[in-house]
Amino acid sequence: MATEAKYSIIGEVGRGSYGVVYEAIVNQTRSKVAVKRMHCNVPENVELALQEFWALQSIQRQHENVIQLEECILQNGQVFQPISHRYRKSDSHLLLIETCLKGRRCMDPKSACFLWFVMEFCDGGNMNEYLLARSPDARLNHSFMRQLSSAVAFLHRNQIVHRDLKSDNILISHRRGSPIVKVADFGLSKVCQGKGNVNQHRFSSACGSNFYMAPEVWEGHYTAKADIFALGIIFWAMVERITFRDGDTQKELLGTYICQGKELIPLGEALLENPNMKLQIPLKNKKSMPDDLCKLLHDMLAFNPKERLDAFQLEVRIRQVSYGKKRQRSVS
Repeated sequence: MATEAKYSIIGEVGRGSYGVVYEAIVNQTRSKVAVKRMHCNVPENVELALQEFWALQSIQRQHENVIQLEECILQNGQVFQPISHRYRKSDSHLLLIETCLKGRRCMDPKSACFLWFVMEFCDGGNMNEYLLARSPDARLNHSFMRQLSSAVAFLHRNQIVHRDLKSDNILISHRRGSPIVKVADFGLSKVCQGKGNVNQHRFSSACGSNFYMAPEVWEGHYTAKADIFALGIIFWAMVERITFRDGDTQKELLGTYICQGKELIPLGEALLENPNMKLQIPLKNKKSMPDDLCKLLHDMLAFNPKERLDAFQLEVRIRQVSYGKKRQRSVS
């Protein structure tokens, strides 16, 4: 990275369809950061990069369970330029729109054009890897559910809809010995304009990961409550350790589904085909979760978004469930 006076790349830690994530060191403080590089060579990639930037920059204050953006740098050939917080009025932003969104790579077609996101470093990997490497733990599961509910409520209060919540997009950091979850990867997120209720905004572009998509997302008419359906999938899979194998990467991933013969059908798609289908919660073991958690999951995974909890209701309900809490001894 040409800004080597400020950062030194240690090595690659992750790679996806739209970017590469590196572990790096801030040379002045020797503290670790994560650096995500997104190639702005086609309009679709630029759109993803800008959506991530808009989401992270629009947050006025930080939340413990949302990944923190330190800065964003525009690379144009060998020139690296930090993008200011008021980037919408900056030459950098106009350059990016003019040269990339219109389909041109850069002023010089041979030069590289990237956005580099410098973010806090998470030492525990993603939640999927973290949980599958450990024995089931009800108290840890409840802690993760509470943290994730708080994070999504925070995002929705700030008019941000994530649209791609899954265990691979949730990172783990350790503070004072306790694991802290961090919602990350905002490439598919949307920042809603205005200050009204985020659940009133409607979206039409079907996006996300199939096994976590709500029924209405498959149809292309949905609201922020699609994030709650995705969380319901994550919570259910986390408690009962329900996994599937990704067809592309062959990785074992946490996620719930419906079996049709040997075929695994995403839960949202199955509900769309049969809205009256009764979800069997719990799926594996009745002792794995109390009745109030079963009811909560049903309310998160309701076919009809109007009957589904919103993020603010979930934040309250998750604190009330008995799952993962120490039982009080009764005094006779």
